[in-house]
Amino acid sequence: MRTIVVVAKPSDWPVHIPGVDIIPTRDYLTNPVWTKERRLRVVNLCRSYRYQENGYYVSLLATARRHKPFPDLRTVLDMKSRHVVRTTDDEFDALIQKSLSEIHSDRFELSIYFGRNLAKRHERLAWRLFTEFQAPLLRASFHVQKNGKKSRWHMTSIAPIGFRDVPESHRTFVAEAAATYLGRKDSRTKPKKSTGYSLAVLFDPEEKLAPSDPRALKAFAKAANAEGIEVDVIDKGDYARIGEYDALFLRETTLVDHHTFRFAQRAESDGLVVIDDPTSILRCTNKVFQAEAFESRGIATPKTWITDSMKDTDVDYVVKNIGLPCVLKHPDSSFSQGVIKCADRDELAHEAARILEETDLLVVQEFMPTDFDWRIGLFGGEPLWSCRYEMAKGHWQIVKKTGTGKFRYGNVVPVKLEETPTKVIKLAKAAAAVIGDGLYGVDLKISGKRLVVTEVNDNPNINSGLEDADLGEELYRRLARGFLARIERKKKGPRGGAD
Repeated sequence: MRTIVVVAKPSDWPVHIPGVDIIPTRDYLTNPVWTKERRLRVVNLCRSYRYQENGYYVSLLATARRHKPFPDLRTVLDMKSRHVVRTTDDEFDALIQKSLSEIHSDRFELSIYFGRNLAKRHERLAWRLFTEFQAPLLRASFHVQKNGKKSRWHMTSIAPIGFRDVPESHRTFVAEAAATYLGRKDSRTKPKKSTGYSLAVLFDPEEKLAPSDPRALKAFAKAANAEGIEVDVIDKGDYARIGEYDALFLRETTLVDHHTFRFAQRAESDGLVVIDDPTSILRCTNKVFQAEAFESRGIATPKTWITDSMKDTDVDYVVKNIGLPCVLKHPDSSFSQGVIKCADRDELAHEAARILEETDLLVVQEFMPTDFDWRIGLFGGEPLWSCRYEMAKGHWQIVKKTGTGKFRYGNVVPVKLEETPTKVIKLAKAAAAVIGDGLYGVDLKISGKRLVVTEVNDNPNINSGLEDADLGEELYRRLARGFLARIERKKKGPRGGAD
């Protein structure tokens, strides 16, 4: 497998490792040649991994292109989780106390370079942290808490650092550690086990665009109870209780920089079955990922271009290759929000500039007007429902936000699966497989002879009388049986078997 190091500029990584190429960040993000590369390990040494900055997008697009990012996006986001940082088992805590026992100050910072530290006495701790939070260059902070005569070290934070943050005197050691590690096979920690047959449904009854109504949730709870799963509806104040359950079903609209994602992370970390899982949320909520992933796998989509600017030459490119009107999508847009139709050059330049004030990349897409979108719902790769989502009256999207802040919807027309065009079902299954094996709603358009996927949604709508119109109670039974099967696989045996 070929390895590249991605940095803001080559001077950020003045370390030569035979067989490892240094690639500028902008080249990796915007040069289409990288979408065709295969069997590539991407060592992401950008200056920042903050949400929607370049380091974030390097790991995101590396995943979409089926490269192997290091760190991957889950690792970057895990390190922002206070729960993940604060949770240590007894063995880990003992290792911290032993490694730092000779430190006489109240605070200490540990530098971790490809799993190693300059001081041999900290090598075991550095490697343990590296296996938990896999990133090339890390810095962990610890402080002493005193309780009477006793004192104990606690880790307060851990975060990736750029090469420019490495002291000059450490850089030879970093080069040696990098050369050693990049020849190793990757390793991952095993998820924790969980127990029990209970399921939590995260739901906010005040949410205007909630993915399920109370009647649908009641029908799901009834089906789950029939399968021996106790259901408890929880809200965002119940974060600390997640470990009490065996499974988590998110029925709030998900976002990455949001409590829904933290719930999913916590649930997965604790060994729960979680729908939607964090990886699905990451992939579904970001249009940049989907554009790259679908293109690399030959999934038909509207003509799409990803860019980090909208200068006059960029506008010229859009006019020539995408056409006007066109659609601009904020990478994390959801349910028709954050999606702008641009009728002319001036509107395109203005709206692109506005979006690029919030994110380093934006998606420019061909405008394909249709009277409705197909929505195919799938769980574990199997279709469960089919609907036509009609455009809101007098609007080009299925949802229109009015000037008063309210929402106006187009009609939802249930369609029996057997009456849905076979090609629509087939393409929906292929698109969902790109994301994972969770619960997804795949949106498709038919325009003339063209059939395209516009996006795959995690946490799709399931409302009584609409998405469940065809299967009725059977839809909820299939969902419940799907959860049960996953729970039992987690427990490595049938109900009543040993863990």
